[in-house]
Amino acid sequence: MINLSHLGPADPVKIIVGASSQDYPGWIPTQEEDLNLLNRSDWEESFGSRRIDVILSEHVWEHLTYDEGMEAARICFDYLKPGGYIRCAVPDGNFPNEWYQNMVKVGGPGPADHPAASHKIVHTYRTLTRMFEEAGCKVKLLEYCDDSGVFHREEWDPQDGFIYRSFRFDHRNKDGELGFVSLIVDAVKE
Repeated sequence: MINLSHLGPADPVKIIVGASSQDYPGWIPTQEEDLNLLNRSDWEESFGSRRIDVILSEHVWEHLTYDEGMEAARICFDYLKPGGYIRCAVPDGNFPNEWYQNMVKVGGPGPADHPAASHKIVHTYRTLTRMFEEAGCKVKLLEYCDDSGVFHREEWDPQDGFIYRSFRFDHRNKDGELGFVSLIVDAVKE
């Protein structure tokens, strides 16, 4: 359960799901033990009638099957304020890099203790968009590779949800070369 007692009634509620070591001022980091994406009662106990302004998720949704991702998107949608959004980043199934695709593939590249070993899906902009739209969101693509592997990006403000594994911030992207990308969307509750 998440404790919101430090927030005033008008303070924005901004949470990071699957935060790991992410901890940004003004954001509430959570782990699966605190807030399970698939357990509606966790959300009810944590938020009650309070609604969330922003849900930040960096490389979490690939650990859910498509159906689990749909359920998680629906739960998140229900707890978002109108105008609130989910900033979601996942590995991009259209990024044309063999090393990258081997690293992010379903089941991961090797040992069971590798972080990617629990990957259950590799999304493309089409599957991630469809999933969030079916949950009721309007989706804005921020960074993605199209069906031909061409990388596209829109400017986005890191203050609205920082994604390290992105064009601007990942150390593997330098000198105009893409070394690691994420498929990044804002899924908005209108």
